[in-house]
This record gives sequence, C-alpha cells and structure tokens, in this order.
Amino acid sequence: MVKKVFSRLNREEGAATAEYAIATLAAVGFAGLLVAILRSDEVRGMLTELVHRALTFAG
Repeated sequence: MVKKVFSRLNREEGAATAEYAIATLAAVGFAGLLVAILRSDEVRGMLTELVHRALTFAG
C-alpha cells in the first residue's frame, strides 16, 4: 500500500512540459532584452559603423 501511494506521488508525467515552458519563457525574455538593447541609438550607431567599416574598401 505504501509503495502504491509513493508511486503516485513520484510521477513526473508533466515535468518535461513544465521544463519546456520555463525554457520558452526564458528565451522570450532574452529576446525582449536583445530587442531593447538593439533599439538604442548608441548600439545602432555602433552597429552601423561596424557594417560601414566592413563594407568600405580602405586602400
């Protein structure tokens, strides 16, 4: 009887789904942070300058 009760309490059927949900929320939060950073004028200017230097032929 004790084994039966313990086995019911020890189920992990929904554990993978909960882990996927937490990982998805973390990824969405990280993406939101990156969007906020990339929208700033300072970062945009740095990236524009980097691309400009990469595409400009310096002879």
